[in-house]
Amino acid sequence: MADHNQPQKPESGAESSDWKVSPKALIAWCFFDWANSAFPTVIVTFVFANYFASALASSPEEATGEWGIAISISGLAIAILAPIFGALADQGGPRKPWLFVFTVVCVVCGFALWTIAPDQSLAARALILVGIANAAFELGQVFYNAMLPDLAPVQKLGRLSGWAWGLGYAGGLGCLVLCLFLLIFPEQPLFGLDKSASEEVRATGPLVAAWFAIFAVPLFLLTPDRQASGVSSGEAIRRGMRLLFKTLRELPTHGQIGRFLLARMIYIDGLNTLFVFGGIYAKTKFGMDTEEILIFAILLNITAGIGAAAFGWIDDWIGAKRTITISVVCLTVLCSWILMVDSKFSFYALGCAIGVFIGPTQSASRSMMARLAPAHLRTEMFGLFAFSGKATAFVGPALVSWVTLWTNSQQAGMAVILVFFVVGLLVLAPLKEAES
Repeated sequence: MADHNQPQKPESGAESSDWKVSPKALIAWCFFDWANSAFPTVIVTFVFANYFASALASSPEEATGEWGIAISISGLAIAILAPIFGALADQGGPRKPWLFVFTVVCVVCGFALWTIAPDQSLAARALILVGIANAAFELGQVFYNAMLPDLAPVQKLGRLSGWAWGLGYAGGLGCLVLCLFLLIFPEQPLFGLDKSASEEVRATGPLVAAWFAIFAVPLFLLTPDRQASGVSSGEAIRRGMRLLFKTLRELPTHGQIGRFLLARMIYIDGLNTLFVFGGIYAKTKFGMDTEEILIFAILLNITAGIGAAAFGWIDDWIGAKRTITISVVCLTVLCSWILMVDSKFSFYALGCAIGVFIGPTQSASRSMMARLAPAHLRTEMFGLFAFSGKATAFVGPALVSWVTLWTNSQQAGMAVILVFFVVGLLVLAPLKEAES
């Protein structure tokens, strides 16, 4: 009798077109994206970030600088630790124990944000909590992403990744809407929270933590994991470190993987820079207030989720590389267009169109890595995948800032993002769909 607690392998000699696990296991895995996307949406990007700027920093410039430093330090930790943890997990076997640890760390830090009263003396504590939570979130993604090829055959990797990414946008949107309409917008917030003490904003930390904790449970209960290797922790560490250094030395021999990671590092830098400056551009160029920006964020999450889910099928049909290429080309065209418009309506319309191609760019990148990575190095390769998304994350914002100051033109500064997209596409162009 088959062991239903382990992913089923395809028949020898061919890739099975059937799912490797049960539908409930697939849904549970996808729901982890729904669970964890609340953290970057509510805490890092929109609600708590704005609270830090308005209540904990002495000036907008100080807020931008301190928040940026905290996220940059967190990103550096991710870049260093992600490949190491990936190598260790490849030696130790199961991914869910590591994912559980990082999920708990992120959830605990989220609950602790309730303690951040509107007092500038608490700014350092806030930055430390957000930085640790952000690192835990991203390190957990290494193990979550590495489970993908154990759940779906190669013919269906794109749609499963797309479904999960689309569900993630929906989850981030759902939690954001709850925060706004239960806590932020009402004159009398839920549970009688005291607005004079900013309790309605501080409560978004525990709400996000509870959302993450509750919706992560199905993955840990229903989605199968690899069996333990029987290797001790100490030996797994030694083997993992040796294998990591060996892989890094031999990465040039994995030509397709190395090229893909380099291309992704460049075009994702452009995408991340767009996220960093999009809200600032909307506020300074079009005079959009906080409520308008949040409405724009909701619309953007909706179109990004639809794009990620819909393009999952296209990914399996035409391949991940073509899906990425189409998405990044469209992002380049639409971002060029949005820099030339002057009306708020046009900004809304083009911004929503841009959202359609943000999701597929991210989702197809994940399925591409799953297709390229050798099975015995999968988690380690997803560690390098995380590294490629963080290693140079400071470059885009720095260049945009420098060009803006040099030219005294916000449009010229934002145009730097287009360069990242174009160069990323040029690096990606020679890549073959399958590992050579």
